[in-house]
Amino acid sequence: MFCVDRRFFVNFDWVLLSLLFMVCGMAFLNLYSATYPPLGGMPPYLKQCYLLLMGVACIIFLISFDYKELQLWNYPIYIVTIVLLALVIFVGNSAGGAQRWINLGFFQLQPSEPAKLMMVITLASYYSRKEVANGYSIKDLITPIILMAVPFILILVQPDLGTALMFVIIFISMTVFAKLRWSSYIILGLSGIALAVVGWFFVLKPYQKQRVETLLHPVKDSMGEGYQILQSKIAVGSGGLFGRGYMEGTQGHLHFLPERHTDFAFSVWCEEWGFAGSFFFLAVYFFMLFWGLHVAMSARDRFGLFLAFGVVALIFWQAVINLLMILGFLPVVGIPLPLFSYGGSSLLTTLLGMGILMNVRMRRFQTESTLESCEL
Repeated sequence: MFCVDRRFFVNFDWVLLSLLFMVCGMAFLNLYSATYPPLGGMPPYLKQCYLLLMGVACIIFLISFDYKELQLWNYPIYIVTIVLLALVIFVGNSAGGAQRWINLGFFQLQPSEPAKLMMVITLASYYSRKEVANGYSIKDLITPIILMAVPFILILVQPDLGTALMFVIIFISMTVFAKLRWSSYIILGLSGIALAVVGWFFVLKPYQKQRVETLLHPVKDSMGEGYQILQSKIAVGSGGLFGRGYMEGTQGHLHFLPERHTDFAFSVWCEEWGFAGSFFFLAVYFFMLFWGLHVAMSARDRFGLFLAFGVVALIFWQAVINLLMILGFLPVVGIPLPLFSYGGSSLLTTLLGMGILMNVRMRRFQTESTLESCEL
């Protein structure tokens, strides 16, 4: 499993690592400001720092072996993740009306977060093994749809609609990237519309419908469901061109802005650093994702291509949804901004994904001959 080759270190992706540290550094500054002064116990920024170090250790572990091993261990990883998601229903801890966490003593694990990365690995494994020249038919998609549907249902039961929908988004992104037949697009599109209608009338709970209605008319319920969106938009707008200054934001420090260190962490950044600071952060953040696509395109095999693309798609769509959410263009669905929002499971999952990208990049030169000649 473990292979030592000097070219691994020569080909290490220092650009991706530098961008990652820049994003994490800005996230730490923002978390410190958003949670100051601490209310007691270990401050959130200190917890996040420890988790960041744990995540770096996970990256080091991940890049120490060939990412192809993930394809071999794909189904055991899938089964373990499904078991964890099922355990949440029976022994999970509840908060805010949802049962999503398993108490590990030193850490509250939210299995739905690593399950997203598991979904990327599972779909990458399937599409790399089953290559279809003329595009995938609906028959070809039955297996990946079932593999996606199982965790989707288990997470929907928690209930966590936002995270459950991320599995659909990951599936669509990677499936479209794999190439479909036109008939498959038509059937999936019509099926999606039908499921959306059924979901609205028979699946969504009243409070979930209220969030969608609040998005269209937030002022009508300014002290209820619309409060979060309105306060977030005020925070973003009050930042102006250069912001109010570090730790000088009124919306965050006077506690007008709810969930200011988790879902609405970027609202705090916008208020304190303004348009200029927000533009700089987003430029670094999305250049990091663009570089991830570069890693995918330079992968040595089909599995590496899908694996890297899936990781980038996972981070990209969560970021876009979170940013549109705080700007009032999407309902509040509890999707964090990866690497930026406070949350241990989300941070570790994203860092594992970044470790996979670095692994794919390091081994882009590797061939069967180098595999045989490298030292074990």
